[in-house]
Amino acid sequence: MKQPEPIRGLHHFAWRCRDAEATRHFYEDILGLPLVHLIQLDHVPSTGEYCPYVHIFFQMTDGSSLAFFDLGDDTAALPSPNTPAWVNHIALRVDSVAALEAMRERLEAHGVEVLGITDHHIIRSIYFFDPNGFRLELTTPTASDAEMAEHAREAHARLTRWSAEKAARRAASAEDRA
Repeated sequence: MKQPEPIRGLHHFAWRCRDAEATRHFYEDILGLPLVHLIQLDHVPSTGEYCPYVHIFFQMTDGSSLAFFDLGDDTAALPSPNTPAWVNHIALRVDSVAALEAMRERLEAHGVEVLGITDHHIIRSIYFFDPNGFRLELTTPTASDAEMAEHAREAHARLTRWSAEKAARRAASAEDRA
């Protein structure tokens, strides 16, 4: 079978927002991502359903975007009821620990509660929520290229071990219930 064409990168990640202007203020005025595009329609192009909305795009320096849909009803996306709040998030890269620290200070100066700086051994990160309850991570790499290459070499074997451990836990749990 022929290999698929390579995926070149992220174009945009879209999420629902409660209020387009509050979202613009947070992403543009606080995080520094410029608003570069807005689509306002009454019908969804892919499905044809009637749903007046505005779709806003904030561009990052690599050309990719974070995008949001305001459906005009002042409702934010609901968190997943079966998933801890820390799981679903998007991580955005900054260039250095100094930039990460500066952004933490900037967010806190704007009244945003920030968790971290957290050391994940290959990256350092801060975590916070946008006005819609969407969790964001700002991160900067701290591992060398050699360290990352070693992690890549080990990834499949480590996933295989995780899957076996998970299966063993599930089997033991099933036996305990029986």
